[in-house]
Amino acid sequence: MRLKLLAALTASAALLAACGNGAAGGNTDPAKKTIRIAYQAFLSGDLIVKNQGLLEKALPDYKITWTKFDSGASVNTAFVAGSVDIGAIGSSPVARGLSAPLNIAYQVAFILDVAGDNEALVARNGTNINSVADLRGRKVGTPFASTAHYSLLAALDKAGVKESELTIVDLEPQDIQAAWTRGDLDAAYTWLPSLDELKKTGKVLISSRELAAAGKPTLDLGVVSTAFAAAHPDAVDAWRKAQAKALDIIAQNPDAAAEAVGKELNISTADAKHQLSQGVFLKPADLAGGEWLGTDGKVGDLAKNLHAAAQFLKTQNKIDAVPDLATVEKAIYTKGLPGVLTS
Repeated sequence: MRLKLLAALTASAALLAACGNGAAGGNTDPAKKTIRIAYQAFLSGDLIVKNQGLLEKALPDYKITWTKFDSGASVNTAFVAGSVDIGAIGSSPVARGLSAPLNIAYQVAFILDVAGDNEALVARNGTNINSVADLRGRKVGTPFASTAHYSLLAALDKAGVKESELTIVDLEPQDIQAAWTRGDLDAAYTWLPSLDELKKTGKVLISSRELAAAGKPTLDLGVVSTAFAAAHPDAVDAWRKAQAKALDIIAQNPDAAAEAVGKELNISTADAKHQLSQGVFLKPADLAGGEWLGTDGKVGDLAKNLHAAAQFLKTQNKIDAVPDLATVEKAIYTKGLPGVLTS
């Protein structure tokens, strides 16, 4: 499995680089004012930043391009290819990215959200699946190398179910929805907005909020290429301030937040507001606390979270080796914190 994943990543990275999206070295020239952003269709302030052009307003001299990706695995592939500078990605894919064999040179610079009820494991109605233990012998869909995949493995481990006792199918969220409609899946672990569609004809077995309480939390993170951060620190600060503003909008003006998110996801404002209510969004100032990113010179517990995730992935034979905690701590971008989040 690991060899197949590495081969796929290598091939995809070569293809991305060949397409002219950027050399493998990334955006390392301070005079080259371009930012290539990878975003995903999960509910977070990142969609507000994009929809309202907050970064473009803050950096009018920069050419900013946004490219949509379907999962953290594909975002990692793009970083391997040097095709993106900043990306929205789940904590489990980041743990993979920082581990062998990928060893991606990027740093976590922001926490977009903490997974709550916006990610969950759902069983189809009529399958007689009433618990995680009932998944033995069944077919379950989830995007491989995603936070949902990590949470599925954690749920199985918690229930004493071996991965080999069921069939796990690698599907992106939109493909999960199509397979569900065809009746090809018994259950799926996915996130909003596809999660809400599955819940119409299924029942939630466990959510990421419950798994977080059980010691397996997952988050959506904003990562930045180490080379880009070194060459464009002011641009990274502007991006973090834009993300902090988006968090403020979610907290203080939920209608405006829902309208922006709804436009990006092509759903109604009412649906977007309901879905946003299922996530956990931190206050910008809290990100610099000891539980999360930490401050310049004192890395927070997010590094321990990612290290623990890598350790779990190693027990599941999903990575080759676990980086030491010091390596993970270096991958937390705390420069300028907390000031850049509160100014």
